[in-house]
Amino acid sequence: MKWLTIMTNIPNLLTYFRILLIPFFIVLFYLPYEWSYLAAAIVFILAAVTDWFDGYLARKLNQSTAFGAFLDPVADKIMVAAALVVIVEHYNTVWVTIPALTMIGREILISALREWMAEIGKRSAVAVGWIGKWKTTIQMISLTGLIWQYNIWMVWLAYVLLYVATVLTFWSMFQYLKAAWADLSYHSRF
Repeated sequence: MKWLTIMTNIPNLLTYFRILLIPFFIVLFYLPYEWSYLAAAIVFILAAVTDWFDGYLARKLNQSTAFGAFLDPVADKIMVAAALVVIVEHYNTVWVTIPALTMIGREILISALREWMAEIGKRSAVAVGWIGKWKTTIQMISLTGLIWQYNIWMVWLAYVLLYVATVLTFWSMFQYLKAAWADLSYHSRF
């Protein structure tokens, strides 16, 4: 029964909902209707809000679980990767592809680093910091603009924010690597 409680607490239900939104987001984006980009952007915003809200509720309601701590970042990364892939295909330009690959590559690298640090008992050394939170916020705003593409000004602002998020992507990645460097260099000697 404890397993059922963990699986069905409110934060975890929001995470499942976010995962469920991914195919709807993709289908809406590719529908051949004038309103499809706006609808896809709304779904993306809803996913971003549930990302913030499930973490807040987990802390506020004291419903944090190991399963939720595992699934929440997975859901986030899948949603962001789906949005990045969609905009890379849609815009079909190196100016979107390079930042998107940088962001996806960083997520893979940091996920592997966190897993490895957890294996050696030092997961807290690579906890999410304020740079990562700003990166995520700016990234979500940028992706929303590139998905919605209401007008040329929104698209250009979204491009600028995409590059700001890319700079923060590198900055946060280097912060995580710096925090883990002593352990990385120590364990590489053996």
